[in-house]
Amino acid sequence: MTVLEIVFVLIAVAGVAMWSLPAALLTAGVLGVLAVERAQAARPPVKQKGEVRE
Repeated sequence: MTVLEIVFVLIAVAGVAMWSLPAALLTAGVLGVLAVERAQAARPPVKQKGEVRE
């Protein structure tokens, strides 16, 4: 994620928190899971021990 994306997400979560704290916590959790999934998808797969690649 770029710095601009992170700032945008933090501002959006802060705006939701002004309206409802539980909604902000849920939103932050979902966005956190999406960020981790996105980061894992960007990395090449790890070769397992004993695995043969062609």
